[in-house]
Amino acid sequence: MFIYLSKKIAIPNSIHLKCVSWNKDQGFIACGGDDGLLKVLKLETQTDDTKLKGLAAPSNLSMNQTLGGHSGAVQVVTWNEQYEKLTTSDQNGLIIVWMLYKGAWYEEMINNRNKSVVRSMSWNADGQKICIVYEDGAVIVGSVDGNRIWGKELKGNQLAHVAWSPDSKILLFGMANGEVQIFDNHGNFIMKLTISCLTNVTGAIRIAGIHWYSGTGGYVEPDCPCLAICFQNGRCQIMRYETDENPVCIDTTMNVVSIQWNHCGSVLAVAGSLRALNSDVEINVVQFYTTFGEHLRTLKVPGKQMTGVAWEGGGLRLSLAVDSYIYFANIRPDYKWGFCCSTVVYAFTKPERQDYCVIFWDTKNNEKFVKYVKSLMSITTSGDFCTLASKAEDNQLQENAESESGNHAKFVLILCNSIGTPLDSKYIDISPLFVTMTRTHVIAASKEAFYLWLYRVANKLTALEINQVTRTKKEGRERVYHIDSSPTGVNDNGEDFAKAFTATRDPICCITATDKTLIVGRESGVIHRYSLPNVILIQKYTMNRAHHLSLNCNSSRLAIIDISGVLTLLDVEVHGSSGDTTGSQVSTGDPSKFERKDVWDMKWAKDNPDLFAMMEKTRMYVFRNLDPEEPIQTSGYICNFEDLEIKSVLLDEIMKDAERPNKDNLINFEIRSLRDSRALIEKVGIADASQFIEDNPHPRLWRLLAEAALQKLDLKTAEQAFVRCEDNQGIEFVKRLGNLQSEPMKQAEVAAYFSRFEEAERMYLDMDRRDLAISLRMKLGDWFRVLQLLKTGSGDCDDALLEQAYNAIGDYFADRQKWVNAVQYYLQGCHQEKLAECYYMLEDYDNLEKLTNSLPENHKLLQEIGQMFTTVGMCEQAVNAYLKCNQAKAAVDTCVHLNQWNKAVELARTHNMKEIKPLLSKYATHLLEKNKILEAVELYQKAHHFLDAAKLMFKIADEEAKKRTRPLRVKKLYVLAARLVENHHEQKKTLQQSKAKGKKSEATFALAGLLEEDTTPADSRVLDNAWRGAEAYHFFLLAQRQLYEGYTENAMHTALHLREYEDIIPAVEIYSLLAVCSSACRAFGTCSQAFIKLEALESLDPEQRLLYEDLALAIFTKHPPKDSRTLELDAASEGTGERLPTCIVSGLPIQDYHLWMCSVCKHCAQSHEMSKYNYCPLCHSSACGKAGAYPSSLKTDYTLNWSPVSHRADIDTVTERELIRRCQYQRQASVPLHHQ
Repeated sequence: MFIYLSKKIAIPNSIHLKCVSWNKDQGFIACGGDDGLLKVLKLETQTDDTKLKGLAAPSNLSMNQTLGGHSGAVQVVTWNEQYEKLTTSDQNGLIIVWMLYKGAWYEEMINNRNKSVVRSMSWNADGQKICIVYEDGAVIVGSVDGNRIWGKELKGNQLAHVAWSPDSKILLFGMANGEVQIFDNHGNFIMKLTISCLTNVTGAIRIAGIHWYSGTGGYVEPDCPCLAICFQNGRCQIMRYETDENPVCIDTTMNVVSIQWNHCGSVLAVAGSLRALNSDVEINVVQFYTTFGEHLRTLKVPGKQMTGVAWEGGGLRLSLAVDSYIYFANIRPDYKWGFCCSTVVYAFTKPERQDYCVIFWDTKNNEKFVKYVKSLMSITTSGDFCTLASKAEDNQLQENAESESGNHAKFVLILCNSIGTPLDSKYIDISPLFVTMTRTHVIAASKEAFYLWLYRVANKLTALEINQVTRTKKEGRERVYHIDSSPTGVNDNGEDFAKAFTATRDPICCITATDKTLIVGRESGVIHRYSLPNVILIQKYTMNRAHHLSLNCNSSRLAIIDISGVLTLLDVEVHGSSGDTTGSQVSTGDPSKFERKDVWDMKWAKDNPDLFAMMEKTRMYVFRNLDPEEPIQTSGYICNFEDLEIKSVLLDEIMKDAERPNKDNLINFEIRSLRDSRALIEKVGIADASQFIEDNPHPRLWRLLAEAALQKLDLKTAEQAFVRCEDNQGIEFVKRLGNLQSEPMKQAEVAAYFSRFEEAERMYLDMDRRDLAISLRMKLGDWFRVLQLLKTGSGDCDDALLEQAYNAIGDYFADRQKWVNAVQYYLQGCHQEKLAECYYMLEDYDNLEKLTNSLPENHKLLQEIGQMFTTVGMCEQAVNAYLKCNQAKAAVDTCVHLNQWNKAVELARTHNMKEIKPLLSKYATHLLEKNKILEAVELYQKAHHFLDAAKLMFKIADEEAKKRTRPLRVKKLYVLAARLVENHHEQKKTLQQSKAKGKKSEATFALAGLLEEDTTPADSRVLDNAWRGAEAYHFFLLAQRQLYEGYTENAMHTALHLREYEDIIPAVEIYSLLAVCSSACRAFGTCSQAFIKLEALESLDPEQRLLYEDLALAIFTKHPPKDSRTLELDAASEGTGERLPTCIVSGLPIQDYHLWMCSVCKHCAQSHEMSKYNYCPLCHSSACGKAGAYPSSLKTDYTLNWSPVSHRADIDTVTERELIRRCQYQRQASVPLHHQ
């Protein structure tokens, strides 16, 4: 930062001032002094010049009101900005609250305790409460409307100062003896504040000021110090909070009278007096410190005694009460900012966020890009790039970013482009207090060492490659040098990183660099010059301590601004400029005699080593060969100096509304030679202007002359000027003009060259050259005007050009996502590809389908349209599009993707594709991995892979059975699985029949199918015993239903039949059911056998077995274990050695050969039992007819010999194939076989 005195206001009658306070919101300045003096002033800028803003604009007093009401010296003044109130107190203890009414200040409230004098008053952060402390220890806290909230007497204490905490929960009271006590906001004592800065201090101690920054302007860093306590002896401590055990301690070595934070808590002003060296005279000074106690500047102030200091609300001005004057000082803050590629990059803090908001403001397009960075330290720019230096976050991953010493890097350098996109980054250990950039290097310096990073800009690298570049080890890209070392460039790989932390007696204070030179300044005033890129110490110079360094474009001259604002120049190389006529050329290293004071910014021209601009207070000077031009009044920061134009940005104005930068705050200045050349061309003539430019050559001036000559069609002068400024395009343009014969045509071309397109078009049309007007508009991309010209012209227009115009306008609307408008123009332009895209974006799939139908076969757009339909799940339309362009595989893939497996199989078969089975298996595996077994079953079923579906269905049924799920549900699952097996049989039979084409008999088909199935033994269980699970649970349910309905004997017979299914239903349930049923029908022999089986089961635990034994003992002590009558049906069956089929309705063996058989599950029932059913009791399929109803062609009588090996009488459809497969038979005319 830089500070200088700018204005002085005298108080009438030379009345000495005691205090001063600046209202930070409304801008009023209150000052109090002897004899009851109280004045309210207001400075306002008054100018009509838009370029004169901020500090550069003249300011006058818009208010100068003297307030009467105090009789004694006014000692305390304080503002309440929120409620526009002023509170004052004098030496007699009188307190007056003033209010603003119709532009003037009036008394609102008066209070006089008449016991003691007020020493300090403070409003809290929201302006709701005021705390008043008296010298005798009295404390009063009141509200903004004048009511007392509470009062307290601190007996035995003399109060001197008071301060509120930012959250208004704590009060700090400064005592006359130097103590600081902490109270809560209700007046309860908490503790004494620890004073660390008074170590080894003796004698009387008085507090000069306490100021606790309220945080309304944000914080420069999270958890930064904001509570300042300063004593009259110059000792000061800055704390993070009231109990901070490690405060920042400062010894200002001055007699302090007042302190105050600026508007954002980044700078602390300490006002007082300082004894001059080797003299007893004390001078008034204001010292400026950062929140961490680093000294920034010292401002010397004339006068005898300074009594107060106050900051302006924006932190750009400071008011000082000295004797009977108010001095004003202007502040030029060190903003975090830079300029690259027409982009202003600047950072600021927000009260609601802890990190910095960095704005990348593209001044050309007036667009801004926002980036948030925590603990930002600096912004540095060069060319098209920007480097952000910040502290690394504690929780940030820093892979491969560890230092040589093994510690994690503490700081990070982020390389960004002009829109804030990070391109590269580097974690470092040294603190980047000073950073500069060249086109190839980023150089960061701490106080002890400087670090060079050869950055890489990945224009054509992938994100992965960029990441790899970022994590690359040192490999020569990183070098570090201690400031006390003397690098020679021999075997230079950079010093050991650990040495960078070695302390030095002469720290670094500033750096600058160009592509071939690095300059490092030290606090002693010594300046080191190194070569780049090989770092070699070339020379050392001794100057005053530098604050800012800058090298000109050819690295021959160095500009130095020292800490007091004096600008000097140093020739670091032999200056060979032929334009230097001042005789200031000196030998290498000798300082120039050039010197300017109060300089706070400067910038060398990029294209002239003898041209630079500098800011001196609020004036900008341009120097050519050390000769100044007339100054320009401005307070802007210089962004760029090129082509005889200076670009300046009014950062002070931008920071007032940082989130909405305005182009009015960006100002371009032309230097005198450019202005004079333009004036000569306009007022004198091209010839004289040419001579002037010849004497003061510069490419920009030659270009100006060339443009003026073109305007007047002086082609010879224009060509010479373009040659002098090396503008090849201009030379070619002049030659093209020379080939034109028509004067109006030349004028039209010149108008177009200078972007006067309307004028050029009008000239073309006047010459009846509509084609040239159209060509001009096409080059400009103004297709609306092209279309207008095509339609309004006489004669037929070119259809191809008309279509091009329609499509270009369609592109215009499509780029802006105005799809409806784009469709209208694409239709007229017959642009089918873009039409398809628009229909897709509009979700107009009907028109997209119509477009598909209108396209010819094998059109290249069909595949894209198919993809569009696929993405929205429209399978049929996608398939049609793919098939139309002969992409059958893509159509199948679409069906698979959209789970339309039937369609996929059909397409695969139609087009003889063999890829469907692997896809089917892959998708089924995917479903099974996610445990979606039912979806997999459905998938196999749709794809007609019935056997695979049946296997999965059996797996589900087995799992449900193990879970003891409801038996009816388990039966249904087994039935579904068995039905899938039957579908598999039917599919095999149909396939064999289609292959044979009627050449073989049905018996041969059946035998071939049977043999084919037998070749897959792994599937035999599923194929041969498909209905076994369904049978088991059918009879299990039937037995229980019969038992509850009272048909106990039938229930027992059904339960006896269940003994064949112990592999499906747990034996304990089967024999428990049999025991219940047999005991119910008093067949205790069968019941006894059931109990014997139960007691012998190994699966029972001892307790259950004991219970069964007890129950058996209880039953058979009353009833002998004999059946009441012989089981005739079983005896008959066992006597013949044959196993009779079981009726699925009654559960009894079928002895009558007049039976009914289901056409689906092939299970039998007695004809009279089925007369009351419309559906098969087992498989629930429809019963097509009554018993005895069968086709006449199959009225052949059979005697069935049931195989004892089989577990069931499994009768298939009455064809030769099923009879061969299922049973052995012989013809017998006497026994008819009834089937269904």
